[in-house]
Amino acid sequence: MKRNSAPSGDQQPKKQPTNEVGKVKSLFNAKIWDPKFQKDLRQEIHDSKPYNWGTIRDLVDDDLLRAVRKEVETQIHFTKKETDIYKVNQSGDLANLSGLDWEDLSRLPNLCKLREILYSEVYRDVISYVTGAGKLSGSKMDMSINTYTKGCHLLTHDDVIGSRRVSFILYLPDPNTRWKDHYGGGLRLFPSIVANVPHSDHSAKLVPQFNQIAFFQVQPGFSFHDVEEVRVNRHRLSIQGWYHIPQEGEKGYIPGEEEEWVKTNTSTLAQLESNVLQDYEFPKGERDVLPPHQIKHFENLLHNQPANQEAENEATEQPLPDMRFLTKEEMKFLSSFVSPEYLTPEGISRLQTQFLEKSHLQIEDFLNDERSDLLKKLIKRDEFEKDCPYESVNVERPWKTAMPPHKWRYLYIDGKSHENFRNEQDILDNLNNEERPNYVLLKQTLDKSKHDTETELITVAEFLQSTAFKKYLALVTLLSPISEQVLIRRFRPGKDFTLATQLNKNALLKDVEGLVDAVLEGTLCLTPSNGWESGEVGGYELYMDNQEESENMDKDIEDAAVYKSDDTGDAVLINKPPSWNSLNLVLRDESVLQFIKYVSWSAKSSRWDITAQWDVKAVDGDDK
Repeated sequence: MKRNSAPSGDQQPKKQPTNEVGKVKSLFNAKIWDPKFQKDLRQEIHDSKPYNWGTIRDLVDDDLLRAVRKEVETQIHFTKKETDIYKVNQSGDLANLSGLDWEDLSRLPNLCKLREILYSEVYRDVISYVTGAGKLSGSKMDMSINTYTKGCHLLTHDDVIGSRRVSFILYLPDPNTRWKDHYGGGLRLFPSIVANVPHSDHSAKLVPQFNQIAFFQVQPGFSFHDVEEVRVNRHRLSIQGWYHIPQEGEKGYIPGEEEEWVKTNTSTLAQLESNVLQDYEFPKGERDVLPPHQIKHFENLLHNQPANQEAENEATEQPLPDMRFLTKEEMKFLSSFVSPEYLTPEGISRLQTQFLEKSHLQIEDFLNDERSDLLKKLIKRDEFEKDCPYESVNVERPWKTAMPPHKWRYLYIDGKSHENFRNEQDILDNLNNEERPNYVLLKQTLDKSKHDTETELITVAEFLQSTAFKKYLALVTLLSPISEQVLIRRFRPGKDFTLATQLNKNALLKDVEGLVDAVLEGTLCLTPSNGWESGEVGGYELYMDNQEESENMDKDIEDAAVYKSDDTGDAVLINKPPSWNSLNLVLRDESVLQFIKYVSWSAKSSRWDITAQWDVKAVDGDDK
């Protein structure tokens, strides 16, 4: 009996489309061309929270995407890049595929085909309709390939750069294994309290799967999102891309629209560099100005100190400091905190010489053994025996959550009464709070049996605010402190960081007599665990030059971390990993950026510290 060679039912061969639109459509899942599917997806996106976003599973032809993944794995070279805002493996120049030679189809034919169909007019029209974003450019293609391996992450930002109108991420992890929630690498979306101020905690999360796309309309001040850290030894491969405002000659082009969009909408970086968000920043950046008589007292005492001249050779001895600067009572008080070796004339002279040479100073084992041992015992106990709150709603007195999270996030104690920031109204109610920090009063209100660690940390913070310590600081640096701010901080693994920002000179000091052009920053690091030295788990405090970007840089590929350190590390001035009982002093002006790198889930503990800032000015001995 003759067998019928034509397959029947589902086995019928697909008809090959003869026109270009048909060819494009055939490479997508047929469901996306269904009007009902589009209408339902449009409504789903409209109703989504915290802002309008959507996702489609099994977007493109499975064979095509598997072939794309194979090409990427075999033909694309990835370079690990790390800045204050991300750690990721990128391809090419910021992974921008437009920079590749697309004539070389023999090397990347499937990747090239995928790019062309993702920017085809028929598919762009679907995205335009379901997102409500309006017409999208097909000529301004903007894509990148990233692979997130263990420890990789991208912190909170809103994707507002240049003429971007829609953001998308097409996921390409291992197609034969389901990507699980505990792997990390999820796309997390953050609600906004008001425009440009995201909440500390995300309210939606997508666990990515192979051949799934997530997308959202770029909404200035609202489309905040991040990529959580990947926690396992797996590759979370993805193609990131943007659709832009139509260009001249394209459908939907409106003269002047792009220029107005760029002018009106502020990027995440520009927001952080402006003063717009200061009302919504917690902790507040104000430093309390010291009483005039105290400032004058410090200046008079420094006038009488012997000059510390630059040595002509190593054998030249520096004059010892005049210890009458400190009274017996003050020396006794200092000795109850500071290691003895740093309270002798010789010890202070060594510190003074090092600081004057480099404008920064690292003092190991700063606290004496008794104080250090007690703190280490208490902090280690809290690390191992107490649950650390990871959501702002669970943070309890006296701790608070630093915000907004596109600038920083950590737990802190600032000496003020407690605000939990449990909801938007709590935050808004505290915008005009003129309360000044008072660690003495705060400590009196704590239950010491429950908050013994916090009580001891506050005791050290009080010490840093004492007149005796500020006199000691003046003696070591030969700078007169004019103001101060002291914070106790805890940076939780898998959660906390500060992004690189410039120094913000305090407007309160405009009436202070004399030139104040720098801030002295001190960080007493009290991190009880090891394993930070390599930098792989983050948590390091980094100071770097604020290098100006090239004026002819393509602003559309300039990412939210444009203030990154360069590949050679030439911009890095100081890189201090977390340690135990180490005081880092840095004299900083507006040309220096500083940040605390995101602390990885792999860290063995939180990064603990007490940080302080003092506006300072030099005292000229000729003025006495």
